[in-house]
Amino acid sequence: MSTPLHHTRPFEVRERVECMCEFGDACSSEAPGHSLSLIQARLASATPLGWVDGIVEQADAIRGDIVIRGLDGTAHTLWNGSGAALEAPAGTPIALHERYQVLAVGRAQFNVRAA
Repeated sequence: MSTPLHHTRPFEVRERVECMCEFGDACSSEAPGHSLSLIQARLASATPLGWVDGIVEQADAIRGDIVIRGLDGTAHTLWNGSGAALEAPAGTPIALHERYQVLAVGRAQFNVRAA
């Protein structure tokens, strides 16, 4: 006796994906400033000359804004929706990979968007 084959309907594909961090959940997007993708982290770690050391000047955990000052004096205004401002309050030493937009706070890394 054979069992009948059931045809499953394909999932509907939407053109745009909404990030859950806008609703207070875990970040589900890999767009700039959202979740860090594996390839982005690997590219940043494979190019050590792209890192700039700095200090956090301002961090707004509610809005996700971070202002850092590189050791060369350059200011960078960044945004991250997955909690980088909570991990890096003012005065925290950080490293920023300018090319791949990765912010390192200790061992934690975040995808950031330049504002």
